[in-house]
Amino acid sequence: MDNKTHLPIFGVGPIYVLTCFILMVFALILDYKDLLKSGNIIVGKIFIIILGIILIVVGVILWIQSVIIQKISEKIRKDCLVTDGVYSIVRNPIYSAFTFIFSGILFTRSNLFLFPIPFIFYIYLTILMKLTEEKWLRQKFGDDYVQYCKKVNRVIPYFRQK
Repeated sequence: MDNKTHLPIFGVGPIYVLTCFILMVFALILDYKDLLKSGNIIVGKIFIIILGIILIVVGVILWIQSVIIQKISEKIRKDCLVTDGVYSIVRNPIYSAFTFIFSGILFTRSNLFLFPIPFIFYIYLTILMKLTEEKWLRQKFGDDYVQYCKKVNRVIPYFRQK
């Protein structure tokens, strides 16, 4: 890949988000139609709903930090490797945001049959990133990107000790 080309502004985002959204909606439809009734959780339901709400809030915060505050699209246009701000705690905060939001929505349904779906989101994103954007970023930014990957998680935000 030529160093003069740059990653599309949206990367694989639309593909990932649309696919996960469709899966989430399909699961919610099954749940609303009581086809997953035997998976409904009674004991501890409030804690699972609270966890879902927390995931949604964290997702919204990640999205705001990466898109609005850090203005990532401008930095992509300038071919910058962004490693500061929210990108210092997670490499893909926008994708993480949607993963957290969709997972949170599923958790608020308190149904055991919906709990594996966030793992599907995670695995799907990991595979998608390894085959596309991460490969491109490694070619574009070389060792800088490799070192960044060693310090910062792909999907799950992590605050490292200094």
